[in-house]
Amino acid sequence: MHIGLGLPISDPIALFDWARRADDGPFSTLGLLDRLVYDNPEPLTTLAALAGATRRIRLQTEVLLAPLRETALLAKQAATLDVLSGGRFILGVGVGGRADDHVAAGTELRTRGRRLDAQIGLLHRLWAGAPFGPDCGPIGPAPLSPAGPELLFGGFQPAALDRVGRWGGGFLAAAPPSWAGTLFNTVRRSWQDHGRAGAPRIVAQVNVAVGDDDLIADARASMSAYYAFAGDRSKFMLDGLLTTPAAVRATIARFDELGADEVMLYCYGRDADQVDRLADVIG
Repeated sequence: MHIGLGLPISDPIALFDWARRADDGPFSTLGLLDRLVYDNPEPLTTLAALAGATRRIRLQTEVLLAPLRETALLAKQAATLDVLSGGRFILGVGVGGRADDHVAAGTELRTRGRRLDAQIGLLHRLWAGAPFGPDCGPIGPAPLSPAGPELLFGGFQPAALDRVGRWGGGFLAAAPPSWAGTLFNTVRRSWQDHGRAGAPRIVAQVNVAVGDDDLIADARASMSAYYAFAGDRSKFMLDGLLTTPAAVRATIARFDELGADEVMLYCYGRDADQVDRLADVIG
């Protein structure tokens, strides 16, 4: 079982300190979420900067809202980050559900799933060195593998879960253990149904805030602002915040029982000392 760290989004400059501490600790991966119409750092730019500030830890989008982006440029950005990080970059993608993001990007909310599927097919072709089209050549740089960076797919709907098997990627589950197991099993069936060898990589994500009352209050305030779009459902997310070492360890153990390969501990509180506290929690 690997343990990663999801970075807070409210203080971009502080992320260098977070990343260096995590790189020196027991963590496997740094994760960063994506929004457009929100006060968060753009994830590809930020992870590229953090790649230069770290040595061995992986860098992961959780998840990049690919339909908001032009596909050829995304292929180039992802391949560049793959090369510059020495293969440490993992491209987690999803469709996004906030209408304002799509308004700002000039993309269609209702067709975002079909657009993502078309994007993944084109990304694979471009990473393998194929020309963009009959009137346009290949787009470099070449990633370290012709298959491109490792892909993770986030989501909850059947079509989203089936992308894991269809495209051969892993799964990122932002769900508690009480219902993540059903998602894991659906993804594994998709993998088998599409004739994939081996098994998909399963990554779970939980929200944590381990520290004093001020840190926990800061985390709750940041979470509340981020999930405000969800209305009454935001309370469900806030109620799922893990705030004690015992709760964090128990949740990791439960995901281990469900067969997760990695658990990402996503932080909303800004105190970088939380990196060291979480390192102690996971031993």
